[in-house]
Amino acid sequence: MGTYLNPGKRLFEISLNSQIYVDKTELVVETNALVNTEKRFLCVSRPRRFGKSMTASMLTAYYGRDDDSRTLFEKCSLAKQADWDRYLGKFDVIRVVMTSLVESACSIAEMCARLKDKLAEELTEKHSDLSYGTCHTLADFFARVYSKTNRQFVFVIDEWDAAFRERPNDLVGQREYLDFLRNWFKDQEYVALAYMTGILPVKKYGRNSALNMFDEYSMLAPLQFAPYTGFTSEEVEALCRKYGRDYQKCQEWYNGYQVCGTVPPDADHSGERPARYALYAPLSVVNAIQTGYFRPYWNNTETYEALAEFVRMDFDGLKESIAMLMQGASLPVSLATYQNDMTNLTCRDDVLALLIHLGYLGYDQEHGKTFIPNREVHEVFETSTQGHEWSATFRAMRNSRRLLAATEAGDVETIAELIEDAHDKAGNRTYHSEAALSYAIQLAYYAAQDEYTMLPELDTGKGYADLAYLPKNPGKPAILIELKYDQSANTAVQQILNNRYPARLEQ
Repeated sequence: MGTYLNPGKRLFEISLNSQIYVDKTELVVETNALVNTEKRFLCVSRPRRFGKSMTASMLTAYYGRDDDSRTLFEKCSLAKQADWDRYLGKFDVIRVVMTSLVESACSIAEMCARLKDKLAEELTEKHSDLSYGTCHTLADFFARVYSKTNRQFVFVIDEWDAAFRERPNDLVGQREYLDFLRNWFKDQEYVALAYMTGILPVKKYGRNSALNMFDEYSMLAPLQFAPYTGFTSEEVEALCRKYGRDYQKCQEWYNGYQVCGTVPPDADHSGERPARYALYAPLSVVNAIQTGYFRPYWNNTETYEALAEFVRMDFDGLKESIAMLMQGASLPVSLATYQNDMTNLTCRDDVLALLIHLGYLGYDQEHGKTFIPNREVHEVFETSTQGHEWSATFRAMRNSRRLLAATEAGDVETIAELIEDAHDKAGNRTYHSEAALSYAIQLAYYAAQDEYTMLPELDTGKGYADLAYLPKNPGKPAILIELKYDQSANTAVQQILNNRYPARLEQ
């Protein structure tokens, strides 16, 4: 039993011995299906407190050959599955926790060098007739070991992205690290399975993945690993019954992360939708059930400071979006430009995408929307936005929601008051043209994006409506805004009627 080579079952045994243990061993059925296939490279990312290391310990115990784990797994739900022990104890396992290596090294390059030396040392002790010194790369040495023993490896890399989180500005080292991983794994016969876990998915450069042989399973799309990403509602309800805790309080505090599983076969014909799971952060649930106290269980200082750093970033619409999310809105978010790191953030949606991966926001895959998942996380947002610079933003969002309600109710006096207030706050650039006034109106109706799709310059067939807000759900009225500079309201209304704009909206 080594530090990295076949470290054994002890950590998984500790998990099984815990007072509260939720059995997720059936995840092994999914990983077994990928062993020695083109899909054998997995990057499974999820936030802190979601049991990444426990899963890594379970896989290490299952696949490792030097420590008999049969008696452990025979007690678990995995043993109820057909062919459950197909790969039990069949491989040499390399288990690496990258956080300890990053913290002990001065640079990412030094981290990679230390890992090479430590792996080579343990393999040489196991195979004394082989010498790492005669090999050009670590991959060459693993290939020689495989050639000699005909035994493949399962690689379990925990916190693979620690280098990006702890050394965010070491761009040269990050690229070297990605090259190191790619050369170690890509197209190598000795790899039976490579399972990487982290907070972030595989780093991108542009639109391409730097480790393109890895399939990503994240909070955005965990696919077949969805029910193993966190505690499900059924599991939490069973725990509350067993330990006499209030399930409704548990829901309020810790529920809210939504994920979808894989799409069923023939779904296009049957109309069947992928299974949806409401997930809870395991660590928070365990702490609440053990203590009976429902409260935030984040690492407070680190969490508040980290979130505050991101939400203060100077991107158009970011503060307003955060304020809307804190008021219960679900906002559409584009994930196309996010590069899966914590530094290359170029717009509002990049920040929101990062916050989803960090667990501060939930993501509705079906509708492409993000939201604050529960009370625990909401309190983190409240603490992180207590500075005076947020007061004007929250006031503007409250007024925007009042404006939307007044518009739907036809309350013209409140509409006039709030539009004038928003116009004054928007500054001098909102004067002297319809385009500038349109900017002020869009700011005033910022809160409408939760329930409406805004279309500027809508082609009506007989001209263009300046702003149209189309409801996303039935029962809401459409909102049509025609702007006129230095002309009367009647002129605008007459244009709407003459050009039959409402008939266009009916389509």
